[in-house]
Amino acid sequence: MKGLAGQEGSAAESIRTATRGAFERLVGYAVEERVAFLIIAGDLYDGDWRDYKTGLFFVSQMGRLRAAGIPVYLLYGNHDAESRITRRLTLPDNVNVFGSARPESFEVEGLDAVLHGHSFRQRDVADNLAAAYPAPVPGAFNIGVLHTGLGGLGGHENYAPCTLDDLVNKGYDYWALGHVHQAQVLNERPHVVFPGNLQGRHVREVGPKSACLVSVEDGEVTDVTTLPCDVVRWAVVTVDLAEIGSVAEAVDRIRDAIESAVADRAEGRLLACRVHLQGRTEIHEPLLAADDRLLAEARSAALGLGDDAAWIEKIVVATEPEADPKALAEREDAVGELLRMLPEAGGDPRLLQPLQDDVGELIRRLPHELRSEVEDAVLKAAVDGDYAGMITEVTPYLSARLIAREG
Repeated sequence: MKGLAGQEGSAAESIRTATRGAFERLVGYAVEERVAFLIIAGDLYDGDWRDYKTGLFFVSQMGRLRAAGIPVYLLYGNHDAESRITRRLTLPDNVNVFGSARPESFEVEGLDAVLHGHSFRQRDVADNLAAAYPAPVPGAFNIGVLHTGLGGLGGHENYAPCTLDDLVNKGYDYWALGHVHQAQVLNERPHVVFPGNLQGRHVREVGPKSACLVSVEDGEVTDVTTLPCDVVRWAVVTVDLAEIGSVAEAVDRIRDAIESAVADRAEGRLLACRVHLQGRTEIHEPLLAADDRLLAEARSAALGLGDDAAWIEKIVVATEPEADPKALAEREDAVGELLRMLPEAGGDPRLLQPLQDDVGELIRRLPHELRSEVEDAVLKAAVDGDYAGMITEVTPYLSARLIAREG
């Protein structure tokens, strides 16, 4: 999960353990529905285990399924490729793992069903794995289990690339796909399905997250039902602050918006929110200058709704000033002079070089994952080495701070 650094309390702890809670909920559904088997199509793990606790948790859940007589068919994807996971535990005998050397097929005991799959040997699989999957077994319900970007769908890395036609024309009855986090049914008869992930991990994965319960009768898919598994739900809460005259009024609107979001979107889950402030307002500059207070007020509002009702990840102040920026730059004072200088600063090598030396060194120390998933525009410009762009991005915030101090 993302955005939890330095956060404490029961809500933050619920978010930290949400992915495990979602998996426990999935196993509970499987037992309750008495499913014939469970398919996991890759990225069971986000990366190498820090210790054996991760593996022990998974084994415990597989044990629940074994006790219920439910087999599991597991395929490894780019995040948990064979070369990435250095620790291993022996899995219960109800867990069948697809090999990474070549496609492998499993017949389901007692059912006319065959599953075909190929685990990732390493993270960056550039081959069309589906092309080498075996021909369908005559008279059986054939399921292809595949971890794939399917041409870069949804902006995901195009691992194990293939086309929808490749899958449809294979002759299988169902394709259980992994990798893309947004649930979608791409084709019916044969069904080609991304169930998405069980638990949203950050604010770019909003809304319900689920698994798919597939019903089959007489060799035909009769229904694909979503089973909501998430225990924490992410949401972007937009607050319009147009015509607001004070920060206190803005706080009231933020509180109302958070309460409405919990009532309308949480469905009994903890709602993890990013609050997005928008609208043209005369208090744009004071809002930018009061970002710490606004975040504290939003978190106070969330706590006021009760235990584990809402948690605030961050506040984004995206309002617009009523004052014309050009008019501000024409002021005959230090603020006006600074605003006239900043647009030219991006072309001054005497300023850019120290930025490159100092900021560049800080960026190089950031973990790769942080650098690759930057959302903040200022930090993104710094990561990209666009120091002139960084100056452009920071200008509105700097001028707002200076103007707010005047008040």
